[in-house]
Amino acid sequence: MSRDTYVESVHGQMPKGEKMIIQIVEDDHALREGIVLAFQEPGTILIQSASLKAAREAFEKTQPELIILDINLPDGSGYDYLRWVKGRAQVPVLVLTANDMETDEVTGLMLGADDYVTKPFRLAVLRARVIALLRRGRPFGLYEEDEFRFDFERLCFTRKGKEIVLSVNEQRLLKCLVEGRGSVLTRERLIDYLWNGDGEFVDENALSVTVNRLRSKLEEKKDGISYIQTVYGQGYTWRRKERIEVL
Repeated sequence: MSRDTYVESVHGQMPKGEKMIIQIVEDDHALREGIVLAFQEPGTILIQSASLKAAREAFEKTQPELIILDINLPDGSGYDYLRWVKGRAQVPVLVLTANDMETDEVTGLMLGADDYVTKPFRLAVLRARVIALLRRGRPFGLYEEDEFRFDFERLCFTRKGKEIVLSVNEQRLLKCLVEGRGSVLTRERLIDYLWNGDGEFVDENALSVTVNRLRSKLEEKKDGISYIQTVYGQGYTWRRKERIEVL
């Protein structure tokens, strides 16, 4: 496979499980390289594909977390790839096209496109639209780390192979924390997420109670490890193997 149809670039080092994989499906070499430059940063893996065939092969090998997709490709329509991808994974797809007719936009959205950008466009705008897509939340089904295995699709949670029984809110809190690992999630954001935007009507202590219950099910004091860390005055974050004082 030639460099023009499949290129993988790794920029910087990321902790295990933290890398971001973005696939760029665009046959215009100069534009594709420009998009690559716009998204180069530590921890980002950029997969470049210039045809439908190369795009499918790359998808199977890499399982990207977001796709930037041109519609007019040399061996077919990007809409075919969009339909193919959406039949296999819940990955966000941003469509690029030179067509500015409303029917083209509707076609893409009906096939499952998550956003739509018409050429010509500024790379800064494209980057902002991609970031906005990622902020909506990446598809997140399975998380495995050390003794933990959290399957959010099958609602099966285990530690050292032993099942952990979680309430609905505990499941949602865990998912939010693990998805946002490495970042501090504010109390306000978590309350809004857990109680569907009705945070102002929720007892202020409700979040603390939910966090403590989840901690008690995930952590053992004898291990001296806290996975759910309190960031005083801000909120909570999921961190790996940090020692805590055992009382």
